[in-house]
Formats: sequence, structure tokens, C-alpha cells
Amino acid sequence: MNFNKSYYIISALALIFMIPSHAQTNKPIYLDASQSVEIRIQDLLARMTLEDKAAQMSQYVGLEHMKHAENNITAADLAKNDALGFYPGMLSADVAKMITEGKIGSFLHVVTAEEANHLQKLAQKSPLKIPLLIGIDAIHGNGLYNGATIYPSPITQAATWDDKLQQKASLQTALEMRATGSHWAFTPNIDVLRDPRWGRTGETFGEDPYLVGNMGVATIKGLQGTGFTGTQHVIACAKHLIGGSQSINGLNAAPIDVSKRTLFEIFLPPYKRAIQEANIYSIMTAHNEVNGIPAHMDKYLMTDILRNRWGFNGFYVSDWNDVIRIAIWHHVAKDFKDATLKAVSAGLDMHMHGPKFADYVVQLVNEGKLPIERVNEACRKILEAKFRLGLFENPLIDLSKRKNTVFKKEHQQTALQQAREAITLLKNTGILPLKKTSGKSIFITGPNANNQTTLGDWAAPQPEENVITIFEGIKKIGKEKGYKVSYFNSGERSREMKDSDILKAVDLAKQADITILVLGENSFRHEWKYKTTGENIDRATLKLSGKQMELAKKIIENDKPVIVVYVSGSPIAEPWLEQRAKAVINTWEPGAFGGQATAEILFGKINPSGKLPVTIPRSVGQLQMVYNHKPTAYIHKYNTEKKIPLHPFGFGLSYTTFEFSKPKLSKKTFSGKDDKITVSIDVSNIGKIAGDEVVQLYIRDNISSVTRPVKELKAYQRVALKAGETKKVTFEITASSLAFYDINFNFGVEAGQFTVMTGNSSADKDLKKVTFEVTKGFKIKD
Repeated sequence: MNFNKSYYIISALALIFMIPSHAQTNKPIYLDASQSVEIRIQDLLARMTLEDKAAQMSQYVGLEHMKHAENNITAADLAKNDALGFYPGMLSADVAKMITEGKIGSFLHVVTAEEANHLQKLAQKSPLKIPLLIGIDAIHGNGLYNGATIYPSPITQAATWDDKLQQKASLQTALEMRATGSHWAFTPNIDVLRDPRWGRTGETFGEDPYLVGNMGVATIKGLQGTGFTGTQHVIACAKHLIGGSQSINGLNAAPIDVSKRTLFEIFLPPYKRAIQEANIYSIMTAHNEVNGIPAHMDKYLMTDILRNRWGFNGFYVSDWNDVIRIAIWHHVAKDFKDATLKAVSAGLDMHMHGPKFADYVVQLVNEGKLPIERVNEACRKILEAKFRLGLFENPLIDLSKRKNTVFKKEHQQTALQQAREAITLLKNTGILPLKKTSGKSIFITGPNANNQTTLGDWAAPQPEENVITIFEGIKKIGKEKGYKVSYFNSGERSREMKDSDILKAVDLAKQADITILVLGENSFRHEWKYKTTGENIDRATLKLSGKQMELAKKIIENDKPVIVVYVSGSPIAEPWLEQRAKAVINTWEPGAFGGQATAEILFGKINPSGKLPVTIPRSVGQLQMVYNHKPTAYIHKYNTEKKIPLHPFGFGLSYTTFEFSKPKLSKKTFSGKDDKITVSIDVSNIGKIAGDEVVQLYIRDNISSVTRPVKELKAYQRVALKAGETKKVTFEITASSLAFYDINFNFGVEAGQFTVMTGNSSADKDLKKVTFEVTKGFKIKD
């Protein structure tokens, strides 16, 4: 929080008046839970040395993680490895001793409740008894914990277009985290995806700033609640500031070179909303440089914009080892100490991870290069988190209560519902839903058919009984529907599939009535050498990896019905395959119950309703391809490729048919920053079965001082309709729906005509239009 003179005077007076009563009990004020958080922080800060404060800014990996890393990577590997870490020359016993001396403030990669309690007990032996803040990559559920509820991955969650369900899943994730000893989730990833070659596509909420912002805000509110006070919530962490999803070559950590306009109109809006709508308490900076400035020393973004202009009141944490990389990767600092000065001066508050950083902070203050006020500010924010989380009162967890929270039925149901709403039907010639039969056969094969790749990245291998694979789901419901369901493992590693196994699969497919090919990519980090997408595994193509297309082509040559099911956090572009398949379903990475949800959709127990959160190009040569492009993006043609996508943003089929009326406006003019226009649309289910539809609203500024996108998503709503039912859906257009940065970079709304478009995808053929006028332009405080 921001402190002024009045606050300090009041706090000091309060401390003076309170000292006598606490002195009698010898209990420090900061350990008295009846005192305000502000008073407790001030008391504790007054007792801390510079070394104590610098320690709070330091994070280390867990002791068990250290031991594992020491046995699996070398010291030479540490510089480039972002998944495993240890400290050459330091043993886990050395780190444990540092905890008892109060020299560490935070840990990450602590993946058992037992270790979390062990670390906190060590911290209780330190002179000031400051508890540890334990962070974990709980990206879609507390996935690194064995036995946790694994929800669908973020790109899958975005395909639900269901903000309320996302908030519910995030609240449940917070409960499971607290029950297992963690207090800080390194999520949401609110990078706006602009290049699907990026391996971390599955961690994002897609290509649109509004959808990403909505999902990000929902995630933060679910995790943090109204203030992460007590033992039911955790701190969220918006990441990665900024732009890593549009590197110059599609590779993670590569340079980002984008205009100021692109930064403020595409990448920064989700951060602004995370701060102003959800009170995000931590933000992680990115591996990459942005327009020549390494993100970890970007004072303009961290301090000038997010903190001072938009009101960010939390703390910044580095990404993995990225402070030293200012020197050894970016070459804009002479060494780790110089890099520390640049990062902390710019606004960084905590270092992930390891030794030396705290020592350098102390040296830099003593040398007069780093103001003590900067250290006090960083330490204060970290302490505030610990107080508000209740860690001073409850540093330990009751291990006997875990089973009542982790993987509980309610959480499982939410994960299943997210998968049901996310799975997207891309093509259907009428073969789906599969009808009840007596004796027809289904043959299933493909690398993702019968394993835990459905869990996605940032998930540890889970107990088999906690996961329903695609094959298991189809086999169970298929049997109920009268089908004989068989499976053959034609190779679970796409790049290691054997010709003999492919030929065997082709022969078995000939004998079946229907073949279901379960294809896609593998981001499962615990099988790192087999990954084909995910963190630090970027793609030079959007095609299927390995020999998957060889398998698919040979099976299609059997001239029997083939249904393609994709399991992948990254988009797949295989036009040849989709043209020949009878149906195509994109499950993304549907989580622990993805197999059940997929089967329910295949057999018609659930009507598919997922919508694409990204544009799917026809090939990598079409990139960059996004729906909210500028007017001149497609004036000319490619020589060897179409200029339309394989599937547009917002697209997804249903087993029923929906009809939309033309949008109606409550009025035709907009006249000021407090004005509103209500848009209403009648949506009818004119098919024979019930279903959900996602109604989407896009806006275009028809003539503007600078070029604007051809359309921008500004609202959406999921609506359930029975067969024959009609519902009226309403949206409000406000000033924020129309505002942008004008030719002078002032934020506001310009006078002129705007077009409203409503429908069920971003494709022009799926939208109906109406226009209105803004009678007079106006500025808005940014």
C-alpha cells in the first residue's frame, strides 16, 4: 500500500500508546492478532535489520526439490533450465539452517504438505519467527500436488467462455492449496496470445484482450477473494509482464519488439483490469526484453505505469533466475550485483530464486546506491501478505484435514463441468452424436488416447483412479450404448511411433465400423524429453508432430468413418485431415475428467458448446492471424495459401441450431462518459435438443484518428436454451467499450459512427449488424 506522512504519524502514536501494555506481557505487537495489519507491519519493520528485510525479498526452491534437481541436472545446466534448480556449493541442510536464521522469506516448488510444515517449523526457530510465504505453480488446480483436482488447462478454460465457472474453479484451487501448505499461486497467465507457435499457448486464455481480461479477473477473484484474508484464500500472481506471447520468432524468452500502441491496446489491458477490478497482489515479470529493455528492469512498466498510474499496491516477483540473466543473457549489466541494482531500482520486490541476491541488496544499500526506502517498501508488501494470510497465527496445516478438501466431489464436478463446456466441435457431417446400437464396433488409437496428456502442462502424474482417459471414457459410455470398443497403442510418443505399430493400427481399423483417432501434442512436463509443446518447447509448425499424420492418412485410406479428437494445448492446423474426417472435436487439455466429458459429447449425453479462444490458421505461413486485425491486413493474397483461417475465433458447433435476431439498440446516439446503450438480441433454439450457445458482441469504430481493428470483442454471454425456446440476451455498451488511445495517445472516445455486431463467432457470416453515433468525443482518465 502507499504510505504518507499522516499514516506514519498515526502509526507511530499508536505504537507509543500500545507499548506499555505489551511490554508487561513481553509479547511483541506484531505477534498480537488483535492489532491492525498496518500496526503490526510497522512494529515488525522497526525490529528488523537491513539483512532481515533483504531476506524477505529472497525466495528459494524447496529442500526436496533441491535434492531431486541435484540428481537430475548438472551445474552447467542451471543457466538454461527453468524447471529444476539447486545451489552449487550449498546442501539442503545449509538452506535449512538459513531458514532458522531468518535469512529466507519465501519458497517455491514445495509439493507436499509435510515439507511445507517442516519448513514453517524451521522458520519458527528464527529470531523474529516470521513465517514463510510458499508459492506454487497452481496453474489449473494445484497440479504439482499428487492427488489434487486437475482442472482443464487455461486455454481450455477460456474455451468455456464462462467467467463464473472459472471463478468457482479458482476458489476451489485456493482451498486445496491452503490445505496442502501453499499460499501463493503463480497464476493467472494473462499474456494475450498472438503467436500460437509459442509453447506456452496452453497457459493463456487466448488471443483477445477482453476475454483474457475477464478470465484473468475471474481467476484472481476466485483465488484471492475480497482480500485473501484468513485461511481460505491465496495470493494470485498475474504474469508475465509482458508480451512473451509475441516474440520475434515464436520462442519463449526471445525479444519482444512491439509498438507502444500494441502494448497499450493489446497486452496491457488485462493487467490494468487485474489491478483495478480484482486487486491483484503480485505480478511476475517476464523472461524477455521489451523493445530493448529486459522486463525485470523496466521501471516504466513496473513503476510508472502499473504502480503509479494504475494503482498496483502489491509486490513484483522475478521469474526463474531472471535477475542474473539481465547480465548473462541480456548483457545490460556487468554482473549479478549490478543486475540486482537495476531490477530493484526499477520496482522488483522479490527474487526467484536462490542465494547472493539478498547479500547484494544489503551491499547496495550500504554503498548508497540503493535507497533503504526501496527495500522497506518491498519488505512491507511481502509482510502484509503474510499477515493478511494469517500465517503468523497459523503457519502450520492440519494434515488430518487434507482429505476433506483435496479432490473432493464438488471440485471434481467443477473440473468435469469446465471440460464439458470447453470441448469444441469443429466439424460434423452428421455422424455425431453417435447413436445407440447393438453390436457396432469402435476402434480407438493415437498417442493421446489412453494416458494423462489430457492433464496438460503444470501437472504432476496423478493417481490413475483420479484420471479418466479418452479411451476409458469412450469405453464406459460406448458399452452403455451397445458398442464394442477396442483400443490399440500405436505409440504414445508421436516422434517415436513405429511403422509396425502404425500398420497394425491400420489393420485393426479396417475391422471396425468407426475409428476414433486421438491425436495432438504433449505438454506433460514430467515426461520432458517427450514434450512437443509447453513451457520452453515451442513449435516451428502448427501441424501434428511425429508420425501422427502418417497414421491418420493410412487409416483414412480404409474408407471407413473416422472421427478426429484433438488433445493439445496448442492449436492444430491440418486442413487435409479435417476435410476427410467425418467429425473433428478439439478437447484442448480437458483435465482429469476430460475422457468422461469427451465421451459424453461423442454419444450425445452433453451437447457441445465450446468456442475457440484463438483463431486457428490453415498453416504457420499465415501467422500472424488474429480476428481483431487492422483493415489492411488482407488487401492482397498469398501465392500458395488461402487468406482465411481454418477456424475463426469464437467458433464452435452444436448438435442443435440457434437463430439470432438482428441486434436492437435502446437508442441510436451515445453522448458522454456516463452514457449507456443497451443491446438486445433474441436467441432461439430452432433444433430438436437443448443446448448452450455463447452470444458474442463485437464493436468497430468506423472512422478514427488512428487505424482500429475491424472488430473487437466487447461482451459475451453463455445462454442455455431448450428445444424451441427463445431468450432475450442484453448487453450494455459503455464508454469503456468504445475508448482507445487516439493519435495524440489520449485515452477516450471519438465522435463518429460505430458498428455493433452480434452472433456466435467472429466470422462476418455469423454476425448481424447495427450502427449508432457518438455525438461528441471525450477523454477518459487512464
